[in-house]
Amino acid sequence: MTHNHDHSHTHSHSNDNSHEHSHTHDHAHSHSHSHNDGHGHDHDHTHSHDQVHELTLEQKLEKLLGHWINHNESHKDTFFTWAQRAKGEGIDQIALDLEKAGQLSQEVTQQLKDAFQKLKKA
Repeated sequence: MTHNHDHSHTHSHSNDNSHEHSHTHDHAHSHSHSHNDGHGHDHDHTHSHDQVHELTLEQKLEKLLGHWINHNESHKDTFFTWAQRAKGEGIDQIALDLEKAGQLSQEVTQQLKDAFQKLKKA
């Protein structure tokens, strides 16, 4: 069966910074399936989806902005965590760079939040 509309799913990525974060991806996919009727053979089924659910640009932006805000927040937290670890090991110049990256991430997140709020008011 082929689906002509978007499906969203969330999955987690575990990385070396001791936390997990989720990403949402829209995608279309195809699959077929069969059912065993208990008589020793399979029956294939085809399902049609007459309606195609296309998201508007605003809906897509809302999803993307929400995802980007969460994703960027996760990176910001990671930068600050590793900055503290570097500082604890006496790698001060790296710690400063990571802290700066965390601060810049905060600025990016705020910019994304501003865009999200404007979109909600539109």
